[in-house]
Amino acid sequence: MIDLRSDTVTVPSEEMRRAMSTAAVGDDVFHDDPTVNRLEAMMSEMAGKEAALFVPSGTMSNLVALLAHCQRGEEYIVGQGYHTYLYEAGGAPVLGSIIPQPIAVEQDGTLDFAKIEAVIKKDDYHFARSKLLCLENTHNGKVISLEYMKSAYEFAKSKNLSVHLDGARAFNAITELGCELKDLAQYSDSISICLSKGLGAPVGSVLCGSAELIKWARRWRKMVGGGMRQAGILAAAGIYALENNVKRLAEDHRHAKQLAQRLQGIEELSINQDLVQTNMLFVKTTMDTAEALAKFLNDKGITILPTGTMRWVMHLNISDSDVDYIEEQVKAFFA
Repeated sequence: MIDLRSDTVTVPSEEMRRAMSTAAVGDDVFHDDPTVNRLEAMMSEMAGKEAALFVPSGTMSNLVALLAHCQRGEEYIVGQGYHTYLYEAGGAPVLGSIIPQPIAVEQDGTLDFAKIEAVIKKDDYHFARSKLLCLENTHNGKVISLEYMKSAYEFAKSKNLSVHLDGARAFNAITELGCELKDLAQYSDSISICLSKGLGAPVGSVLCGSAELIKWARRWRKMVGGGMRQAGILAAAGIYALENNVKRLAEDHRHAKQLAQRLQGIEELSINQDLVQTNMLFVKTTMDTAEALAKFLNDKGITILPTGTMRWVMHLNISDSDVDYIEEQVKAFFA
């Protein structure tokens, strides 16, 4: 099957599996796993941060970051459509008594500074204390510029806010921006990076930040059940991904842009070419059409999620010939 639902569906290569099978391991809860330690050192250096923490998932990475930044009754300001508010089951308020203050996300994926300022609470015990600004890069495949990130960081600091960046697909962002990870990460106090999306590892994310913040995040990781033992088997996949799968992300971006352009002439579909910036294209149509198209493509060996706005995601298991085949079958459905 050609699976367009997400870049989380990738299957580890034989080389990645070999790296996992031969990994040196120890007990990571005791800091004794050399492969986990190596992964964390690699990521902290790449991000230009003091320390890093390997966790099972992006959801946990964001959660322990928020819990490390904020105390009970404190508030984080976040985009209405960002993962740290919408897609992580309300973990921060449920588990940490941290108050989310969502605001509308602009079309380009940024947050408007005036809207942020409007919800920052004054120093009054009637209100939750505004403590943290959460950003996301990429957001729905859109890349947020370094200029915006710098301005947002400076704005947040002027308002006594810390900044957490959900950089689940940060490597997609820097591929398009043409910079290094540390160039992006410098405009946040912490950054969460997923290894199991475009980079193709089977599991895992890494949180990077100051030594003090990572100390508290490590404690929260233990509390929420993320303390793993011989986790070097998993960390080895992350190391392999960092060493072999970063540069090839440009291929996924090329595939997304190619497919978006090739399908542009189909009247029943609407694709905003300007929003196809990384490895995702968003395809708008009617729900009836989406469901019929999904059934047709499934019979042809292509999996999509039928919604009014469908997200089709390119990843390392999709080849040039796969893109040709997807185009052929979509056009055949509408012929």
